[in-house]
Amino acid sequence: MAELLKKLSGLHAVSGNETAVRELILSEIQDKADNITVDTMGNIIALKKGKASGKIIAVTANMDEPGFIISQITDKGYLKFKPVGTVDPRKLVSKKVVTQSGVKGVIGMKAIHLQTKDERENVVKVKDLFIDIGAKDREEAEKAVKLGEYITFDTCFADIGENVKGKALDRAGACLALINALNGEYPYDFYAIFTAQKEVGARGAQIAAHRVNADAVLTISSAETADMYDCKKGGINLGGGVCVSYMDARVIPDRPLTDKITALAKENGIKLQTKVITPVKTDGGAVQITDAKVITVQIPCRYSHSPVSIMNKGDISETEQFIKLYLTKIGEMI
Repeated sequence: MAELLKKLSGLHAVSGNETAVRELILSEIQDKADNITVDTMGNIIALKKGKASGKIIAVTANMDEPGFIISQITDKGYLKFKPVGTVDPRKLVSKKVVTQSGVKGVIGMKAIHLQTKDERENVVKVKDLFIDIGAKDREEAEKAVKLGEYITFDTCFADIGENVKGKALDRAGACLALINALNGEYPYDFYAIFTAQKEVGARGAQIAAHRVNADAVLTISSAETADMYDCKKGGINLGGGVCVSYMDARVIPDRPLTDKITALAKENGIKLQTKVITPVKTDGGAVQITDAKVITVQIPCRYSHSPVSIMNKGDISETEQFIKLYLTKIGEMI
């Protein structure tokens, strides 16, 4: 598990630039699916034929991550940038980044002793940040990078106890669980859909959902944990198992199906957590507009959408088992 998770985490896949992750996933699933297509959005739609074709089942996981795009090169050779997706600007100063072409840099801002009182006391804005790639002027910077290049965090992957730390684990963990689920045999035709551009509005999922027109869809994403130091709000715990969501900012999953599959998962010893409201947007809302019955689950993740996140390997395994149970039993429930 750890080796493939490391590869998925380390590749750069800012929304709209999922090529490297897509190629890795295609290489991993080429012998596991009966038919694989890549659509115009860059979604991977992999069909695994079941014993019957009377119902169409699907599972989605997103390939992309939030990041940045170069919007300006200054006279002094610094790179100005815009966010692609949602990243907390408070987590950006002094973080290592790498451009699409492989140029490394550091996100910087005006030194504290040069800041005004207002600048020191308020949250830094992205417009006040820049990336230092060591260029002496615009001409030197333009030889190294181009406007419109994507930028992502330059983070090392590592095992830390029962957990792993790395970049973009929220997408890497979900993709890994879905890749592994393709090893099973299931009653009905099953589409494994690896979506593009989830972080900028679930655009890939919306296209893929219309192509497949599934009867039931399980969406896999991540849930921010609340088990950190001094976090007084109750919620999801790392190592507590797969999180079943009853509502997020974009979708209310099918409650009867959610309750049935949750009860069955408990009977089968799958570790579960529940979250009534998840304040994020998953692919579920984009899928639901096709009239599919949607269930949404999430893998606990600390510090998602940041330079480094932490995920529990056991939670990924529990999610994989949940996917397999869903694919085995959901046909009887719809």
